[in-house]
Amino acid sequence: MLSFSRSAILSYLLWCLLFLTLASSNGVVATAKPKVGYGYKLVSLVQLPNGGGLVGYLQVKQCTSTYGPDIPRLRLFVKHETRDRVRVQITAADKQRWEVPYNLLPREPAPPVTGSKVTGAPFTGAEYPGEELVFTYGRDPFWFAVHRRSTRQPLFNTSAGVLVFKDQYLEVSTALPKDAALYGLGENTQPGGIRLRPNDPYTIYTTDISAINLNTDLYGSHPVYMDLRSLGGRGVAHAVLLLNSNGMDVFYRGTSLTYKVIGGLLDFYFFAGPTPLAIVDQYTSMIGRPAPMPYWAFGFHQCRWGYKNLSVVEGVVEGYRNAQIPLDVIWNDDDHMDAAKDFTLDPVNYPRPKLLAFLDKIHAQGMKYIVLIDPGIAVNSSYGVYQRGMERDIFIKLDGEPYLAQVWPGPVYFPDFLNPNGASWWIDEVRRFHDLVPVDGLWIDMNEASNFCTGKCTIPKTHQCPIPDSKTPWVCCLDCKNLTNTRWDEPPYKINASGQTARLGFNTIATSATHYNGILEYNAHSLYGFSQAIATHKALQGLQGKRPFILTRSTFVGSGAYAAHWTGDNKGTWENLRYSISTMLNFGIFGMPMVGSDICGFYPAPTEELCNRWIELGAFYPFSRDHANFASPRQELYVWESVAKSARNALGMRYKLLPYLYTLSYQAHLTGAPVARPVFFSFPDFTPCYGLSTQFLLGASVMVSPVLEQGATSVSAMFPPGTWYNLFDMRKVVVSKSSAPVTLEAPLNEINVHVFQNTILPMQRGGFVSKDARATPFTLVVAFPFGATQADAEGAVYVDDDERPEMVLAEGQATYARFHASVRGKAVTVRSEVLMGSYSLHKGLVIEKLSVLGLEGTGKDLAIQVDGTDATTAVATSSPYFAAGGNAKLHGEEGVEDSNKSVMVEVGGLALPLGKSFTMTWNMRIEA
Repeated sequence: MLSFSRSAILSYLLWCLLFLTLASSNGVVATAKPKVGYGYKLVSLVQLPNGGGLVGYLQVKQCTSTYGPDIPRLRLFVKHETRDRVRVQITAADKQRWEVPYNLLPREPAPPVTGSKVTGAPFTGAEYPGEELVFTYGRDPFWFAVHRRSTRQPLFNTSAGVLVFKDQYLEVSTALPKDAALYGLGENTQPGGIRLRPNDPYTIYTTDISAINLNTDLYGSHPVYMDLRSLGGRGVAHAVLLLNSNGMDVFYRGTSLTYKVIGGLLDFYFFAGPTPLAIVDQYTSMIGRPAPMPYWAFGFHQCRWGYKNLSVVEGVVEGYRNAQIPLDVIWNDDDHMDAAKDFTLDPVNYPRPKLLAFLDKIHAQGMKYIVLIDPGIAVNSSYGVYQRGMERDIFIKLDGEPYLAQVWPGPVYFPDFLNPNGASWWIDEVRRFHDLVPVDGLWIDMNEASNFCTGKCTIPKTHQCPIPDSKTPWVCCLDCKNLTNTRWDEPPYKINASGQTARLGFNTIATSATHYNGILEYNAHSLYGFSQAIATHKALQGLQGKRPFILTRSTFVGSGAYAAHWTGDNKGTWENLRYSISTMLNFGIFGMPMVGSDICGFYPAPTEELCNRWIELGAFYPFSRDHANFASPRQELYVWESVAKSARNALGMRYKLLPYLYTLSYQAHLTGAPVARPVFFSFPDFTPCYGLSTQFLLGASVMVSPVLEQGATSVSAMFPPGTWYNLFDMRKVVVSKSSAPVTLEAPLNEINVHVFQNTILPMQRGGFVSKDARATPFTLVVAFPFGATQADAEGAVYVDDDERPEMVLAEGQATYARFHASVRGKAVTVRSEVLMGSYSLHKGLVIEKLSVLGLEGTGKDLAIQVDGTDATTAVATSSPYFAAGGNAKLHGEEGVEDSNKSVMVEVGGLALPLGKSFTMTWNMRIEA
């Protein structure tokens, strides 16, 4: 944090007063509303040796007092950190200012602020080019811009605005073309869909406010946006990150975007793309690759706040089994705790011996168990977790004492995860709890941090807190007074916090409270959930060396490297069903691909029809979990028979697709590629899909088109040009030639899921638990364009021992197989290339069938080679056979001819080892 001595403040005020006096004498000062700032001029610029970048110094042109005095002297730092990323940092020249700690988010350091000029060769060029991006600037007034080197396309240009830099107010603007499609700037619930709308508010500050609130700062802070433009028929993307943890308003006006930030520094990163997939690759290479997820995490999860005793939980598991609905993970909200205290068990409702016996039973079946923990630690002298925390002095403080707040257990203190002792204390408490209960993951909630009270509080002397048997435990029962006497609690510029310009400390930690080493909550507030996720990840990874699974509510730039996310408290309404798609897709852009919303809504009670449609959609969220509020009626998927039917159908397909989803997770870990993606990720040149928010892709080529309207039995879907095959009935084919919508039948228990041409999709038989499903034989679905005589398709599958913390190829622990297929006239070839095959061979994984789509007729003259050796009979369970599918049912636009002929050829009776490379060839035969 920038701080001044008394003498420095006096000198600075006198300096500004001189400026204002001179300006007034020249008639510059207007009588209208005072300007916020007049900008800066560049007074020097040097180039550091060995590619170290540029360092310049800026001088304020004229002082103002609006939102506080200007910082007179700034330092500019510019560096091309990689071929496709440039960093532009502007900070105070004489004092170190707050920035996101490097130990939380590792990255290349900028030169330290020393107060003296940096030496180097004077830089006089008009441009500073990198391999992909070029930095340009103006001297008086200072402005900067970034453009593409290849096309000179402008990406960011501040010349139309004024740079303002005060201690608690930073402002900078960029011009934008009016047809640019922008995405990101979250977390918020966007009623208009995934594409940002001009003039909607975008405030970024972590807040515990229900996700049902629209256009409002929610649980996460992600000041990054992607900009997609169609240039000459080609979609070209770039991204901009402002790495700053302070609260901010971002004003998007269609042709401009303005940041108004209440602290820290301006630390911009520009990512060249030019494709959306390249953007997330470049972005996650800087902020951290998405964490590897265990295989079982892609199964279905069931939770409820209100499983009051272990018998209820056991009944839920039994209910899913009896209804034959897949279930991998059972969750407890805080019901398992003793008086809502972290790391405890209710001795009556969740007695440890019975809970351990239950866990032995479900673990033997391959199921998992996860519980919730909140950051607030109950102030209770008989509570060991509290005692150990006090002994190690690890709680956030106000006025030298632990900051008192209230959450579910009543009065609490908040651990400081920026404190090394706080993180190590947390790791030790997780270990102790795991010794008590061998949970398979942890759910960290309320970590914005949420507080039922506001201000400086004390434990009341006139009444109990928490109030015994209260029906409203979220109502503050501490004695509190608002804090208004510091510039941190009442900053000069008020961001639109909670959608109502709420105090920064409203229902959270007071912003004048301090963390380790004097760090202000004012600066570090939005990092709280991120720092807790890092500590929790370390704790779980150190227990048994297994791959951790953590679900977090509050997130920041880089959280995806440690945790998954769900979208918080939503409502059981059709609107919230629709909103969930955009929020999920945003988190893929933010580098958190493991994301989903509470299926059927957190509260209040959903209708039976809505729950049908929600499980059909939610079965294809990357993270698929049903979760409800204690006040809602029971909504497990077996409660209604119609919902159970929809669940068996949709989750049945999900469990068949688990190898595909898991492979997408592997690709996400390597490159940041989202599991669930906006359609423009695969079709950036197809401009009609730029705002499409009612459909999405899993990976590059599986389209999910849910019903989102009450009473609908069909869905109007958009398909980019090409052939799309329905995965539930591969005879149903959509052949699209433009953006015209296609009407698809969607009875109550059905959802439309299609695979695109040129894809090879790995699938398995499915099952009721992922452990069983992943051991079944594979089918490869090979999708050629409809009626193809010359085409190619490709795909891949990754399988591993998902107990390992790392998700890498290693002999004996993982296998990666690439699949290629081609049709040339009547000749068809399908082959695989296998890396590290011994793991799959040891597990006995085999391919039992190929389903080849788009080719008319059936096959003959089958030849199979495994590892270069003829193996037609050696790899057959009986003898390989050809079978033709039923007649095609075409959907699409006028001009697409119907066909009564088969477009699916099945090659069955196989037992091809997944761990060995193979080649299959045959010729097509048309039967009358």
